Amino acid sequence: MNPATPYLSFKRSRFSIRIPLDRVYTRAHYWLRESSPGVWRVGFTKFATRMLGDIVEYQFDANAGDTIAVGDKIGSIEGFKALSEIYAVADGLFQVTNPTLRDDITLIETDPFERGWLYEVQGKPESGYVDANGYAAILDATIEKMLASRHELSQSEDAEESSDNDE
Repeated sequence: MNPATPYLSFKRSRFSIRIPLDRVYTRAHYWLRESSPGVWRVGFTKFATRMLGDIVEYQFDANAGDTIAVGDKIGSIEGFKALSEIYAVADGLFQVTNPTLRDDITLIETDPFERGWLYEVQGKPESGYVDANGYAAILDATIEKMLASRHELSQSEDAEESSDNDE
């Protein structure tokens, strides 16, 4: 991340992140920053890239000049941990994919807030986006659910082990 970019520090469990203050965020872990009037640069947050794991492949189905709407599937991305669709998080005209990624796909995970951006769109971001503080709250709730799920799984495994020992 650019050292001059102001950010909000967030830490929960074993996950920490510097959330840049100069952009908005979606509940689906995308960020958007206005790169010129009405043109939005879009990327994954660090949390999203961590959930995907090491990025191995990506592809865009949208082309420059295509009309896209919030929620449209415009591509896909594959990491060692997961395969995911890439969705439009703004209504408007698809402008360009990040040409730098053709030479270094690892930028998506190593520099997601700067050089690892995904695409640009001319238009209007989805409604319901949040600022850095709102995104920290989303992260907190998401991680809480993950921890609770892990705890429930652990209790379930302990109960199964206990019933196996009773037989």
